[in-house]
Amino acid sequence: MSDEQQAGVAWAWTAPLRKAASRIRPTGPAGSADDDDATHGSVIDCAVYVDGRRWPGACDYDDGLATVRQTPGSFLWLGLHEPSEADFAPIAKRFGLDELAVEAATTRRQRPKIEHFADVTLFVLRTTRYVEHSALTETCEVVETGSVVLFIGDGYVITVRHGPAGPLGPVRADLERRPDRMAQGPWAVAHAVADRMVDSYLEVAVAFENDIDELEDHVFAPQSQNRAAQIYQLKRELMEFKRAVAPLQHPLAALIDDKEGLPKEIRRYFRDVNDHLLRTVERIVAYDDLLNSILQARLAQLSVDQNNDMRKIAAWAAIAAAQTAIAGIYGMNFDYMPELHWKYGYVIVLALMFVVASAMYRAFRRSGWL
Repeated sequence: MSDEQQAGVAWAWTAPLRKAASRIRPTGPAGSADDDDATHGSVIDCAVYVDGRRWPGACDYDDGLATVRQTPGSFLWLGLHEPSEADFAPIAKRFGLDELAVEAATTRRQRPKIEHFADVTLFVLRTTRYVEHSALTETCEVVETGSVVLFIGDGYVITVRHGPAGPLGPVRADLERRPDRMAQGPWAVAHAVADRMVDSYLEVAVAFENDIDELEDHVFAPQSQNRAAQIYQLKRELMEFKRAVAPLQHPLAALIDDKEGLPKEIRRYFRDVNDHLLRTVERIVAYDDLLNSILQARLAQLSVDQNNDMRKIAAWAAIAAAQTAIAGIYGMNFDYMPELHWKYGYVIVLALMFVVASAMYRAFRRSGWL
């Protein structure tokens, strides 16, 4: 076999591998090697959807966008995970996104918001994930947060996720099983992502409720230890959760009111998402009030326990003071004292001390001091 034939066989043998690699290593605008390396670690998936169905074969965002421009009823979905500015810069250039878009896509922590840049809509949501733990301590993490940034334009949607929470693979898989929903275009993807994020909020809220119930049982259990630190820790984690969820109310309300940019059918779906979000926010507010009540009750309980301890100490001090007074009087070394030379004076004084102590003990017991 000649060298050219051997080279042809090797090239044909590696074709499947090159095809698979092209799915995860989209090329830049000019198809340069540098652009390939820049996006290798951040692009999770890239696909063209025509009439709600995924276009077969390999896809990179440059060729995919060109295909969308030539194919009616199609759009591109590009998914990235924690891209750097160098990763996202060629993508922003290809899709015509400005520098503010690059900054939004590469910033890890942002407040939920919706903004319009020319013909592109920026939609930011926070992701949440409940962190399993065997016991609530003063330092344990209860909720983990991240963010998802969506760029929704004419014929494309770009999703950028930061943090391990809120994976979008299940969202894509679910939409691909529903071509009728996927056929509604990029805003259908935006709704599916928002719906999944809000559903995760509800899941975290339910897990939070279990932690609060367990903490409440421990706080009011007999002989319970001081759990003020655990209460504060859970309250801090709840505040982080609240900062991720509550600010989304305004962007969702603005999106629902946008009758020009948002399709009518999708607006109806977003209303349902907003209802779920409102229920989650109500739960968070209720949990916050409950934790405040638990904390105040625990502090009041500690105050009552301290008062009880002080009363017990004062009662025993009074009993001891009576014995000290009697012993102090008869411990004086005077020659002329009444009953000083009685034969049974020692026994009588001891009996007197016992009777006085017993009477005072019974009196304090009846009053609840002992």
